[in-house]
Amino acid sequence: MAPSGSLRIPVAVLLLLLWGAPWTHGRRSDVRIITDENWRELLEGEWMIEFYAPWCPACQNLQPEWESFAEWGEDLEVNVAKVDVTEQPGLSGRFIISALPTVYHCKNGEFRRYQGPRTKKDFINFISEKEWKSIEPVSSWVGPGSVLMSSMSALFQLSMWIRTYHNYFIEDLGLPVWGSYTVFALATLLSGLLLGLCMIFVADCLCPSKRRRPQPYPSKKLLLESSQPLKKVEEEQEADEEDVSEEEPESKEGINTEFAQNAIRQRSVAPSLATDKSS
Repeated sequence: MAPSGSLRIPVAVLLLLLWGAPWTHGRRSDVRIITDENWRELLEGEWMIEFYAPWCPACQNLQPEWESFAEWGEDLEVNVAKVDVTEQPGLSGRFIISALPTVYHCKNGEFRRYQGPRTKKDFINFISEKEWKSIEPVSSWVGPGSVLMSSMSALFQLSMWIRTYHNYFIEDLGLPVWGSYTVFALATLLSGLLLGLCMIFVADCLCPSKRRRPQPYPSKKLLLESSQPLKKVEEEQEADEEDVSEEEPESKEGINTEFAQNAIRQRSVAPSLATDKSS
């Protein structure tokens, strides 16, 4: 009987541990996971969001404080969440994460970057005493929901997609590095050509070019009417040429007569000069 009684204590302890494990795990579930699919939930209500990476030592040191702070989320009426930037590169670009860990406060769509001490007590005071009101919110044109940050998020997602496929080509398919670069270069050229064709098509639909209509063939009446002024001009030119040709002989005859008269005068003057010399 003694051995059976001694076994009851370890079994009871084991049951307590098994019963307490899900409770502890449930306490840690107070921190919500934010992804590219559900990030718009941050636009409603009050949130505290941590951006971290599993390999970051500072992020690892912050995790116990962040988990303890999340236990107060229901009492403070604030949602506590975290984002793994290694798995969500789009959110890293959308929120312009340049250092890890980064903590944001969000109240009804207004985002503010938390830059205070990173302890449970400081987080609680930041919410309970509304210290976030002294921080200027992020401008709307660089906010997470703006067109600019949406484009930035798409670029970050594209870079991660390229990196993933680059590793797939090299490690799984066994392509050399230059072969992977060649594939991406060809894909870039083809996508550029398709994008250019689409832009030309859209521009042609929105602003169609003005096409010249073919000129109608002129009728016989128009040809006759248009030829009459030409004939008049030609007749006038011919008449002018005839007048010029008639004036040229007359001018030549006048020149010849003048030349003959001058010669006669010179001859008549020459004997008078000779008689004067002899006298």
